[in-house]
Amino acid sequence: MTTETKLLLQEEAERTRRASPWLIPRALLRDPVTLIALVIFVLILLGAAAAELFAPHDPLEQDLRMRNMPPFTPAAQEGAPLHILGTDPLGRDILSRIIFGARVSLTVGLSSALVSGIIGSLLGMIAGYYRGRVDDLIMRLVDIQMSIPVILLALLVLFSLGPGFWNLVVVLAIVRWMAYARLARGQTLSYRNSPFIDAAVAIGNTHTRIIFRHIIPNVSSPLVILGTLEVATLILSEAGLSFLGFGIQPPEPSWGLMIAGGRQYIATAWWIVAFPGLTIFLTTLSLNLLAASFRAISDPVQRERWLRKGPAPASNS
Repeated sequence: MTTETKLLLQEEAERTRRASPWLIPRALLRDPVTLIALVIFVLILLGAAAAELFAPHDPLEQDLRMRNMPPFTPAAQEGAPLHILGTDPLGRDILSRIIFGARVSLTVGLSSALVSGIIGSLLGMIAGYYRGRVDDLIMRLVDIQMSIPVILLALLVLFSLGPGFWNLVVVLAIVRWMAYARLARGQTLSYRNSPFIDAAVAIGNTHTRIIFRHIIPNVSSPLVILGTLEVATLILSEAGLSFLGFGIQPPEPSWGLMIAGGRQYIATAWWIVAFPGLTIFLTTLSLNLLAASFRAISDPVQRERWLRKGPAPASNS
């Protein structure tokens, strides 16, 4: 191995390790908007993970005497917690259903994003690395699927497979892998002819080792950012499909299903729709803000703004 080859490989390895493990926490603590978004998402995540501890009532328990009660209505049973966010048309506690619905929505969003991300990223890197006929085949498949409306494809597949949790995860993964493939292909093409890749080939690395050892570490950052955005998109997609009756089925709690069940009462019992809708809004907004922050942190040009200790010096005009 020549000295120049060693230097190229060392430079590439150093770039992949350049970011300190404390870079993201430091940057988040310096931006109040991003910090608030992180706190909101962490609270929703904790509520979903420990729903049994935080939910004041059984989300499936019905009491027609308490149907469509407004927020802060006392429970029918003496000593039971208040219905802080009110009740739905079947007398079920809305707060408890939102908390348990967070588990469903986040699990669907994260699982679908993970599956579609793995499939799309690998196909995109293969297309960008090998190019030629493999690239043409994969990208034509991407073009064909992107020409089909996402909601139409999802409804068609769910109509064939039937509604259900895992069917929903599979369908959402199928309709969203193309975004990862296009991004991974573009990033891989930009690195394919880099000197450190030529150096890795010169010392006898296999193509598989080059992809996993040199390509993936360099393209992982934009793919993670895209994945964060995709989780928000998939949560909205799950809510929309559940609203239409093709996603999560009653009596399981789901944010989209709760909105669907309360849409006819929106004039008389607004809280049935408002609070699940507000939860979807806060979740997707926090994920989008976090994704924008991660993108800025990973960009060397914008990173200094996040790590600046004090306010930017005023310019002399």
